[in-house]
Amino acid sequence: MSLDLAGCSDGELAALALGGRQPAYSEMMRRHRDSVFRLLRGHTGDADAALDLTQQSFIAAFAALHSYDGERPFRLWISRIALNKARDWARRRAVRRLFTFARPIEEAIDVADPGIATDVRLDDRRELERTMAAIAALPASLKDVLVLRTIEGMSQAESASILGISEKAVETRLYRARAKLAEILRG
Repeated sequence: MSLDLAGCSDGELAALALGGRQPAYSEMMRRHRDSVFRLLRGHTGDADAALDLTQQSFIAAFAALHSYDGERPFRLWISRIALNKARDWARRRAVRRLFTFARPIEEAIDVADPGIATDVRLDDRRELERTMAAIAALPASLKDVLVLRTIEGMSQAESASILGISEKAVETRLYRARAKLAEILRG
């Protein structure tokens, strides 16, 4: 007799995964990978980086699965792990950028432009990229709240729990994030 994993709660799936049932963790990943990806894409502004970070987040979550409290929502737990991965990525990226600028100018000729040619882009795609870049340019404290509340659609309480701040702080940061985003997009 086979257990219907789709009908199990996240806590039950975690217990099964810890017991050695790999399909249970695969079901948890299936349930939550899209929201984790959207969260990370909103944080990084880069779909490729978000995909890599999504994989890293689930690997880290599996390694720490013994510390997951099955009574609490897995989505909040994995979101906190994903945000930490995104912050680490941003720090590493800043260091790499520093070293990139430290290279001799002659090497700059060999650097390929990763952007898509302007004539190939559609207007919708351009606007999406502009918006994602503006979100990524926000300070982390504002960006985290904006992504969790607006893109992920999490409640104020869920966002506060993930970020370890009060609900009022979430409300205030969301207001500031929207104002700053509008300012950036106006140019």
